[in-house]
Amino acid sequence: MRSIYQTILEQIRSGSKTVLATVVNTTGSTPQKPGSSALFGEHGLLAGTVGGGMIEGEIQHIAESVLISGASDHFYFNLDSDQGDKGAICGGEAGVLVDADPSLHLAALEGLEHALSISAEGFLLTVVSQKYDQGRSIRRYWINSARSEDLPTGMDQAFKEVVESHLKQALRYGFTKIDLQILPAHQVKMAFLEHIKPMPHLVIVGGGHVGKALAHLGTLLEFEVSVVDDRPEYASREHIPDADHLVVNEIGKALHELEPGTNTYIVIVTRGHSYDGEALRACIGSEAAFIGMIGSKHKVEIMKKQFLEEGWATPEQWSAIHTPIGLPIGSQTVQEIAISIAAQLVKVRSRKKEAYGE
Repeated sequence: MRSIYQTILEQIRSGSKTVLATVVNTTGSTPQKPGSSALFGEHGLLAGTVGGGMIEGEIQHIAESVLISGASDHFYFNLDSDQGDKGAICGGEAGVLVDADPSLHLAALEGLEHALSISAEGFLLTVVSQKYDQGRSIRRYWINSARSEDLPTGMDQAFKEVVESHLKQALRYGFTKIDLQILPAHQVKMAFLEHIKPMPHLVIVGGGHVGKALAHLGTLLEFEVSVVDDRPEYASREHIPDADHLVVNEIGKALHELEPGTNTYIVIVTRGHSYDGEALRACIGSEAAFIGMIGSKHKVEIMKKQFLEEGWATPEQWSAIHTPIGLPIGSQTVQEIAISIAAQLVKVRSRKKEAYGE
């Protein structure tokens, strides 16, 4: 897990105070959609974004005040360009929930952490109530699945049924605000669900120059990054500090043990033809969302012929391989090659999200 929630847990465990801001509703054109979050500490922004520019600047000022007051609240922002030089030009409106003390939700966040550590998914339920004195009271719950038996205990039954009716919607759209209109007298003023799932897993086979550059980009693009190499000096924290996981092992064996699934993106950039072939044999025909291999057109044709003649792959399995890897942007340098591969990964990931209606 590498997300804003991991950063929150790290801050809680270090004893640092933080404020979490989440866009909960928007109308018109806005820089970020509902569900976007930013975490602020005593020295400013720590992780995430609620849109940058004017709105993020204002939220940061609010966070500084909230760190002192300890009062959570819900704020509205008008992003109309008619507000003068300091106004935004989006023309929409946004509501942002500011949570003054995320440490109060430690149990829910640890439940989320555990689920992601075993590659499971679930839902984070946030419930907002009006406080008698000022501000808002915020409670968060971790829900392991969409099954009714996994909903939090001790919750008002009518509200529980409303939450359950929104789980499938959250499963599809990720962030879902819960419609409370059928509970007009209920004390809950706002509630929303976030579908939390493991980040896509980028497996980079080969810790050379391209692998190192791609590991950095993969981290920025919100992949969980593993680098595989049979040379300890190349699959090391000193050489590739951006990787989440470093695997030193025989290449084919390492890929078999990683068990590529539908959320796995494999990039083969080893130091030679034979190692590329070993990696490809270990994953071709798997359920991986993406398999790509670096190489010239000549090299690819030689390898294709060998794989088909030896029966290591069917024509259909070979046609699913992205090789030569990367979008055609005229890349020449190591960094340009890594960017072209990263762009192709984002393209495939986006198409997958669209296919699932995300």
